[in-house]
Amino acid sequence: MANTFSLILVLVTLFTGIIWALDKFKWAPRRQQKAAEALNVDGGELSEEQVAQVAPQPSWVETSASVFPVIGLVLVLRSFIYEPFQIPSGSMMPTLLVGDFILVEKFAYGLKDPVFRHQLVETGKPERGDVVVFKYPPQPSIDFIKRVIGMPGDTVRYSEDKRLCIQKKGESTCELVPVDDVHKSEFVQRGANLIQAQEELGVEPHQILVNPYMPNQTGQYYPTPGLGEWVVQEGQYFVMGDNRDNSKDSRFWGFVPEANLVGKAVGIWISFEFDEQGDSFLPSWVPVGVRFNRIGGID
Repeated sequence: MANTFSLILVLVTLFTGIIWALDKFKWAPRRQQKAAEALNVDGGELSEEQVAQVAPQPSWVETSASVFPVIGLVLVLRSFIYEPFQIPSGSMMPTLLVGDFILVEKFAYGLKDPVFRHQLVETGKPERGDVVVFKYPPQPSIDFIKRVIGMPGDTVRYSEDKRLCIQKKGESTCELVPVDDVHKSEFVQRGANLIQAQEELGVEPHQILVNPYMPNQTGQYYPTPGLGEWVVQEGQYFVMGDNRDNSKDSRFWGFVPEANLVGKAVGIWISFEFDEQGDSFLPSWVPVGVRFNRIGGID
């Protein structure tokens, strides 16, 4: 869907840009000349009103020419600077909730063309702990959002007691990722209160959730069911959701190639609350409130 919209945006920008250029450099001078001949004006400047009376600009040309700067600006902003995304699932709770609308910094990991996604300029690489939007490797037409856990060359282990251990590239030991402030959270999943904790993975600590009553899903791990260990290949990244027992991530479908990266999630610009319990007469997709306290940066 996102790729289709990008293609449509590029085509509309191209079409309106061509019309704008033709009108500015070819059709407008012709209309000016036609008006000058009709009004017997030789060498003088005609006003726009005079030209419009004799040789009016076609409405479709006027519309295309006026829309082009706006569409072009939207294309540049969305393709190379910032793009808005909506959080559709709870896989990144408590960091991101359903109904959060986030801004993704498109230039964080390289400037790519909006259609074929070929890298034009290299601007940076993901860092451990970044919240990233990427093209879902098994189905690249879908955008996913997860947190970067393993860097190229790392060995990532996720134990039966749901603890992360990372052996960084070039090091000989696997170090447990520090976790503290473990407590019962307000979030409920499958009828059980989830356990919330602070995990210190990157520069800034972040919150994670685990379901104490749900066993580890090792039997579904990829590519070797039952083995919670992955060696991250060069040029790829291991990602996980912060809601560890409700996230289909690199544990289940593999690594994220660098070419699939869309950008870095940097902030929540608005957050809507929905009636998930069905207590309201409104449809489930209609917001019932705005969570102003969630507006801001993303850890």
